[in-house]
Amino acid sequence: MKKIFITAALVACTVGLFAQDVNKLIDANDVDRIIKTLTADDMQGRATFTPGIEKAAQFIESEYKKAGLQPLPGNKDFRQNFAMTRITPSKVQLTLNGTNVAGDHVLAYTSSAVNWNNNSDVKIVKIGADQNIQTEFRTIRRSNQKTIVLIDPHFESWFNLVRGQLSKGMTTLKPTEGPQPVIFALGNFDNVTSFQASVEVETKQLPLFNIAGMIKGKTKPDEYVIFSGHYDHLGIIKPMEGDSIANGADDDASGTTAVITLAKYFKKLNNNARSIIFVAFTAEEIGEYGSAYFATQVDPAKVSAMFNIEMIGKASKFGENSAFITGYERSDFGKILQKNLEGTAFKFYPDPYTEQNLFYRSDNASLAKVGVPAHTISTDQIDIDKYYHTVKDEYSTLDVKNIVATIRAIALSCKTIVAGTDTPTRIPPLEQR
Repeated sequence: MKKIFITAALVACTVGLFAQDVNKLIDANDVDRIIKTLTADDMQGRATFTPGIEKAAQFIESEYKKAGLQPLPGNKDFRQNFAMTRITPSKVQLTLNGTNVAGDHVLAYTSSAVNWNNNSDVKIVKIGADQNIQTEFRTIRRSNQKTIVLIDPHFESWFNLVRGQLSKGMTTLKPTEGPQPVIFALGNFDNVTSFQASVEVETKQLPLFNIAGMIKGKTKPDEYVIFSGHYDHLGIIKPMEGDSIANGADDDASGTTAVITLAKYFKKLNNNARSIIFVAFTAEEIGEYGSAYFATQVDPAKVSAMFNIEMIGKASKFGENSAFITGYERSDFGKILQKNLEGTAFKFYPDPYTEQNLFYRSDNASLAKVGVPAHTISTDQIDIDKYYHTVKDEYSTLDVKNIVATIRAIALSCKTIVAGTDTPTRIPPLEQR
């Protein structure tokens, strides 16, 4: 009993010392300064492809430089540059049974030009008024087959909505690997026995950049731990009470602030066995393109864990000093984190919103897809969050104390992973949703 008591006392003492380091090295005032800067109106909501996201990128780069990070191997600076291709149908024509379909009653979902003339490999599908248009559309997309879809006029409002979306073009990292073309026609059509279809497309290269830096590991430099958040948001959107800037304070300036703060913390400690990468992803809001590209630039077998941080700006449903982990059951990542928090008041919980598919809706999914133990840490009450994706998600709605407490808990909870003494079990390659 005496030995047990002594051991427990030593553990408590060690935890207390670590907690003192975290409280000292993670400065609440600096956290507040960073998130105020990222959520300011002059960032214009940090939408992808806008001056606002460029300004945010420059700020994050300056923070990385002040922290003393170094660029990733092969990069001359903190920008991980890549490009997306925007493909926009410029001319769509469809003839069914020898009759031209009106231009405003036809649209194309394609990443390549089309020239069909009664092709045998083109499937014709009819969606009637009594069917579920969303379900049928998903089924068609998943089939990845050349298709002409005949849509009952009952779905005119849906057709026009999709028409507006597709008129903005399709964005992709790999144009040559895009989906098979699908052409939609709105109207009442008899049995189609012949067809001709042509689509011309315009392509444009769009530059993008993640902001990534690292601290090289002292004894296990070829093993990596990743801390990430996305720095893009929605930009200028439909006005609400005279405000049109979607500042994205919780989503995800809070996570980006955590990444910057943790970079400073670990650089001050300067004792990490494994190399640590700190990355602010771009283009999460339009399809997780930043993390998808990043996943092609690392060897997943060398990545020990990924801490993706998303929306930690308010207390979780479990109360103060708590957060949840998406995909908790997929590895022992959460158990390791909680073990390292023994003796503290903070607790990690499994994701309570499994019906929301959060594991698939953030940048962790890109790394989980290739088998990395990649999880998102969050505190957001997503089921009742009235500020999510609105202009009301701004600095004034944040609980900065909650952000600071969560960052400090992450810093403590990851210590054995960064030290190389714990490695979460691998995640089975992520199935598509």
